[in-house]
Amino acid sequence: MGTLTVTAKGQVTLRKDLLDHLGVHPGDKISIEKLPGGRVEVKAAQPTGKISDAFGLLKGKTNGRSLSIEEMNEIIADGWAGKR
Repeated sequence: MGTLTVTAKGQVTLRKDLLDHLGVHPGDKISIEKLPGGRVEVKAAQPTGKISDAFGLLKGKTNGRSLSIEEMNEIIADGWAGKR
């Protein structure tokens, strides 16, 4: 474990190894829960979207044709890699 420095604005910066441990990347959210005794719990925030938010995600990108499994897998892989 280490220590973090609080800036004059009351901000702290989490080290890269901590962010990696949480599995968060630039733009992701982190949730903080206050616990008794002046302790806090830091976790990667869980997405709050609904499955229906994904409906129509590919609409307009296929020019009216069906995608092959390989094309779908490529799109999924790019999404996980943060390329989309």
